[in-house]
Amino acid sequence: MITSVRHLGPNWYATVMGTAIVATAGASLPRPVPGLRPFCAAVWALSLALLATLLAAHSLHRRHHRDQVRAHLHDPATAPFYGCPAMALVAVGSGALAVGRDWIGTPAALALDAALFTVGTLAALTVAVAVPYLMAVRHRVRRDEATPVWLLPLVAPLVPAASGPALVPHLPAGPPRAALLVVCCALFALSLPAVFALLPVVLGRLVSGGPLPLALTPTLFLVLGPLGQSTTAVGQFADVTPGVVSEPHARVAALAAVGYGVPVMSLALLWLCLAAVRAARARGQGMGFAMTWWAFTFPVGTCVTGAAALARHTGLAGFATAAAGLYVVLVGVWVLVAVRTVLALVRGGLLAAPRPAPVARRRATARTTSGAVR
Repeated sequence: MITSVRHLGPNWYATVMGTAIVATAGASLPRPVPGLRPFCAAVWALSLALLATLLAAHSLHRRHHRDQVRAHLHDPATAPFYGCPAMALVAVGSGALAVGRDWIGTPAALALDAALFTVGTLAALTVAVAVPYLMAVRHRVRRDEATPVWLLPLVAPLVPAASGPALVPHLPAGPPRAALLVVCCALFALSLPAVFALLPVVLGRLVSGGPLPLALTPTLFLVLGPLGQSTTAVGQFADVTPGVVSEPHARVAALAAVGYGVPVMSLALLWLCLAAVRAARARGQGMGFAMTWWAFTFPVGTCVTGAAALARHTGLAGFATAAAGLYVVLVGVWVLVAVRTVLALVRGGLLAAPRPAPVARRRATARTTSGAVR
């Protein structure tokens, strides 16, 4: 067991994120579907089990393979993935309150969500500062090496920003509720400008630098994350502001949910189409399974919750239909990626030592020294 976790990187927490979002996105759909809620609760339980397993495995990893921990931090291809553990913690906590309470009860779900939200938020703030610092000071990266993976540590605070408002109604009325709402707004204000500052660098590389290596093509979907998650966040703010702030401020929040959400979600749907076309082409060119395929899940799930938030605040059936359609896509992709991951684990490829990068023309598609891209 100790040897098998030597090459376990932070990118593995994407499996938790991608599983948890299936549960929370299903719970957010504006139209009830028979049997959906028990399915979401079961998927959430699976995400909780995955999180517990990975936390135990990484505890062994940190204890027995400290050289690999340092290698991950000093590898510019792996360090951005440290945003995944923080987001995974918050995503599982959010799912506990959304659907997990059906199985464990509201008090236990609330306690679990509060604990994971607190730890995940602190972790998100840490990686949002530490990883960009490492990339700027320690790593040697060039502008033409930019990929959407660089967004992960900066997006991390957006996840608690969008999940925290669900805890607001469970706090005592008055200052406690207002304080948590302010914290969530601050996380939103901290993350989004940083993401939008980095996006031109990433998009510029995609336009001028040619297509990404095949193994990294699924990371194009990561651009959807900040778009869908920020739309979800402003919708959540509008949901909980009545009774927490004055009525004029609550109306402003409701207007912002629509005024911000509609153009951003439109951009997200456009990018989703572009990324899907590129992924289909890469598949035709021989793109094999890699852990980067989990990028197909969580970002699409944020688009589901974003469209669902717009459906609540606009009352338009089109957004409800979009949320339902995207959720069907999400579940289908999640099943595919989960099955491929299990098969790859059984065959022993995912946790094996990384192979040396070939010196051929397509060396960029090889795994990094830390095994982040497989």
